[in-house]
Amino acid sequence: MNIYRKRIIPDECILLKDDIILAKTDETIVTKWNTLKPRRDFHHGYSCYFFKDGYKVSKFFREDGSLLYWYCDIVDYDYNEKEDTLIVTDLLVDVVIYPDGYVKVLDIDELAVVLEKKLCEPEIITQALLRLDNLLKLIYEDKFDKLSSYINKWIEGE
Repeated sequence: MNIYRKRIIPDECILLKDDIILAKTDETIVTKWNTLKPRRDFHHGYSCYFFKDGYKVSKFFREDGSLLYWYCDIVDYDYNEKEDTLIVTDLLVDVVIYPDGYVKVLDIDELAVVLEKKLCEPEIITQALLRLDNLLKLIYEDKFDKLSSYINKWIEGE
């Protein structure tokens, strides 16, 4: 399977050619990866794509293996069965969960830019906001482990 990361801002679609698929079901895919370009702040991580919910939850690690944070993308999925290709469209807004439990929502302003410049349909913005609301409810109700467990079981098994 080929997985592509598609962005609206900037307009790009990149093959995640080095991602390793660890598990695949009808509802999720778990991957292991290194950064596409060398970075000082993080080095590698794991991601779980939740198809029904419209999230991609990632656990980011520094080069020394210490946890940097959990990074949750609000996304949309387009699977082409014939070509076995998954396009994951980043719907801009993200949630970061730091090791101390601090939660930060990022890039809400980009939703406004996309709407103002008509870079996507308004329904996509509505969908992104509803998915963000659902994710934040899970986090604030202390139920994030329902999502993080998909990744943690792979890390513990290594």
